[in-house]
Amino acid sequence: MNNDKSFKRALRFEWLTSFYDFIIKWTTRENTFKTALIEQALLRPNHEILDIGCGTGTLLLQISKLYPQTTLYGLDADPSIIEIARQKNDSTNNITFIQGFSTALPFDSDTFDRILSTLFFHHLDSTEKEATFHEIFRVLKPGGEVHIADYGPPSNLFMRAAFLPIQLLDGFESTNGNIQGQIERYMKGAGFEKIHKHKSFDTLFGTISLYSATKPINLKIINSTFAVKNYE
Repeated sequence: MNNDKSFKRALRFEWLTSFYDFIIKWTTRENTFKTALIEQALLRPNHEILDIGCGTGTLLLQISKLYPQTTLYGLDADPSIIEIARQKNDSTNNITFIQGFSTALPFDSDTFDRILSTLFFHHLDSTEKEATFHEIFRVLKPGGEVHIADYGPPSNLFMRAAFLPIQLLDGFESTNGNIQGQIERYMKGAGFEKIHKHKSFDTLFGTISLYSATKPINLKIINSTFAVKNYE
């Protein structure tokens, strides 16, 4: 894990980090879209689950209450926000928070049943998005799924205008791909199948869309066959 890399804070400025939960709750319909994402992911009690860009851990705490037998990990590059997540997590034993980067996930290949992420990918430039999806593909088990909630194509002109403050805050380079609907393209490029765009939610600062994709279950068979042919 390389802690020397630069990262973009969730609200850009460190002094805003302490207000993160309040701002997200009242500007994004947080409970509504996160509940929909959890339902979409079809979680099971024995699942190992990773939340990338976990912020203060709100999503993982919600999952922990619903599925206390799951094993949960939260990863974020911002040490300040990870510390807040750990403080919120005092009484929950099935969540581990780790400071790290999505482009170099500190986990073995084929580790997780589900990987979730909310309002994270619009912080990444195109190179980082591509690298992150390849890392997600690597650490998911064959048949595992990634489920994402992030800003997507605006549902109307009003939502397009509403998204401009986010672009000014986080930068046009990292956010343009989201509103152009490129999340699905990155998923396909990383090797995922069964790629779907699900529900969308209009919020104060734009349209949040839900996505999912699956790592092919026959990947190990394909790789084993390839290895045998090469050996012969």
